[in-house]
Amino acid sequence: MTFGGRLVLGILVAVLALGFTRAPATAGEASTANASTENASTENDGIALSNSYSADSWHQTMLRLWRISATQAITGRVIARTTVTDADNSAAGQAAQIQGLIQAGWNAIAIDAASPTMLNSVIRQACDAHIVVVVFDNLANAPCAYKVAFDYQSMGHMEAWWVANNLHVTNTVLEVRGIPGTAIDAQIHEGIVKELSNYPNIILIGSVDGDWTDSAARQAMAGILPTLPDVDAIVTQRGGDAFGVYEAFQTAHRKPPVIVMGDRQDELALWKKLSQAPGGYSTISVSQPPGVSSIAFWVAQQVLAGKEVPKTIIVPWLEIAPDDLDAWLEVVPPGGVASPLYSQHWTEQLIAATLAHRNLPATPAPKALP
Repeated sequence: MTFGGRLVLGILVAVLALGFTRAPATAGEASTANASTENASTENDGIALSNSYSADSWHQTMLRLWRISATQAITGRVIARTTVTDADNSAAGQAAQIQGLIQAGWNAIAIDAASPTMLNSVIRQACDAHIVVVVFDNLANAPCAYKVAFDYQSMGHMEAWWVANNLHVTNTVLEVRGIPGTAIDAQIHEGIVKELSNYPNIILIGSVDGDWTDSAARQAMAGILPTLPDVDAIVTQRGGDAFGVYEAFQTAHRKPPVIVMGDRQDELALWKKLSQAPGGYSTISVSQPPGVSSIAFWVAQQVLAGKEVPKTIIVPWLEIAPDDLDAWLEVVPPGGVASPLYSQHWTEQLIAATLAHRNLPATPAPKALP
């Protein structure tokens, strides 16, 4: 589809592997010819998105935010065109689609990768063709690509720490994981396991694959619940699974435990409903905002414009505190996911803060999307 014709935790300010200078374009770097000139115009450039997967509400919101950012940039004559491809979670299919984007002469390609390793060869081809490559969300580890990243292991630590410090005595915890084999799933799981190892009174009794969707999480929980004793807390991943977990407990006529929410509208509405019941309901809601696609878009544009951009940029989590719950519920539509739309100016602030080792800019306030 083509558009246009022409509590963020302190550990998240640590950057993974920063490159602070930008050398002239070589075959070994993601670059373009006009990126060698400071403040070069990108008015005639095209930025493509290669997406790996779009079956869940997070990715659908991510794609919507990309299209909004790209349309605004085209209308404002910042770039000329964009396109989006989707690989249906096939690394081989995504590699073929990226090869097509290279052959079509796109100036920059943003990639939400189906595999951390299987796209490296085609990414290398893009870099050698002086195409700017920005990977985000599910990262590929090709060295020439710019990376817009989350510290996923810290998310696992955060969830596990909150659960361990808000439960009492000996407690059981069940983990709902994401899509097997993805780097995100592995990193969040590692953070959860490492953090819970500090609490001998917390027992991790097992895990199920929720695939980041409520339907898969509901089915997986329904299958395992009859074999489980009491469950005191559920740790989840990125959202989409918490509501399915709750439904499985309801169907089994079991009291729902503490469930870590993930910024989906249905999860936030559920949290609001449970908090209004007698006795209340205490939890946290945290996920990576799908608006990371808009950050990846503007990072690609900044590199094309010849701006100094670090090779890796860490994006803060979107944590929704109880005091912010109503404001987010007002602007997130049913079926949607809470996220800011990150502007070019905000992204420039993020880049500058990363280069200077300063605190990251504040997350934009809740606002209805255009």
